Amino acid sequence: MTEQLWRVISLQDHNTRVVIFGAAMLGLAAGLVGCFTLLRRRALVGDALAHAALPGIAIAFLWVTAMGSDGRSLPVLLAGATVSGMFGIASILIIRRGTRIKEDAALGIVLSVFFGLGLELLGIAQQMKNGNKAGLESFIYGKTASMVASDAWLIAIASLICVVICVGLFKEFKLLCFDEAFAGSRGYPVVLLDAALMSVVVVITIIGLQAVGLVLVIALLVIPAASARFWTDRLVWMMVLSSAIGMVGCLVGAAASAMLPRLPSGAMIVLTTGVGFLISFFVGARRGLLIRMWRRRSLNASIDRQHLLRELYELFETDPSRLSVSWEELVQARSWSNKRLRKILEQASSDGWISENITKMEFALTKRGESEARRLTRRHRLWELYLIHHADIAPQRVDRDADAIEHVLEPETVAELESLLNAELGERRMPTDPHASSTEGVEA
Repeated sequence: MTEQLWRVISLQDHNTRVVIFGAAMLGLAAGLVGCFTLLRRRALVGDALAHAALPGIAIAFLWVTAMGSDGRSLPVLLAGATVSGMFGIASILIIRRGTRIKEDAALGIVLSVFFGLGLELLGIAQQMKNGNKAGLESFIYGKTASMVASDAWLIAIASLICVVICVGLFKEFKLLCFDEAFAGSRGYPVVLLDAALMSVVVVITIIGLQAVGLVLVIALLVIPAASARFWTDRLVWMMVLSSAIGMVGCLVGAAASAMLPRLPSGAMIVLTTGVGFLISFFVGARRGLLIRMWRRRSLNASIDRQHLLRELYELFETDPSRLSVSWEELVQARSWSNKRLRKILEQASSDGWISENITKMEFALTKRGESEARRLTRRHRLWELYLIHHADIAPQRVDRDADAIEHVLEPETVAELESLLNAELGERRMPTDPHASSTEGVEA
């Protein structure tokens, strides 16, 4: 096993070099194109296109064989797949625009009907004199391991053309994916751009049939792009990451299949990219599950500390002569559990916001904590005043509504609120608590 692994890694075998080169180029191009189809919400178009290509493959074989030529010629079969795939896409557009049937139903109809037709034509091809030697069923599951140098170069050239088109039309495709109406209003040929994008998808799908087959080719268009989405919000970096994930997935999948010949190459490639998706799903720096859980936990902890500071500030505000606040008052004020309150107090103490008398279980604000508590209280009351006077929220409900949004207010928003309410408050004046009976403000 070790010797075989070294032979694969060192690319000593010609067939291994061919397969890995062709699969890697396909993964790079599919990952790049998949970003646009994912953002364009056309991810399943590639699936329908792949299934719609099957009748074209069978018809091309039947026709060329009947003419006395070699029906197994890859360029001939791919040409037939391209024509049939384009006809399938046209069928989807006609159904969408000529009837009230939704796009998902149109995709399902075209996918199933064309696939059924393709299977029937494959049955006819197998019954021909040379049909049993055709091996057309390999287009269903892929035949990466049997790829020859000419096939790999065909995939590489087609992939390179797709990459050049996507990079050259990056600005136009980006605008098309994010705001089609704005693109049209700016004079961009939306229909032509959409056709160009779909043409690139057609090319990637058709050449992907050779590697992973029509059943799994959609995975190369969707999984790398979806994986990259967990890591970044910028399209450029998403394209780079998606291409890298697609290329690495194809490389590792093809290498694993070379080491274990009984495992299908197409399935191994898809499983490898699937592992990349799982890793991105859990640890993606932008939208990964674990990072989102950590951010939510951090936000909840920050909200609890802000509520504590506000509560302490308002208790000292109502009675300026008091020196500390007891544990029982804090528990009653927010209905916190003892465990939760202890955790909040420990964090606030470590941040230097409060001082505590452990013996008497009493707490007070430090100078730093008082400054922070005042800022938070002012921001909360500014938002409450805005909701009461400009959004017609009842004072009895405004505290809950303010709590729902104030913790994510940007400094620019707070400055805008201050500017809007400056005439009513005066510069740096602490707004009156809308829930208090007094209507007088507290001076800064």
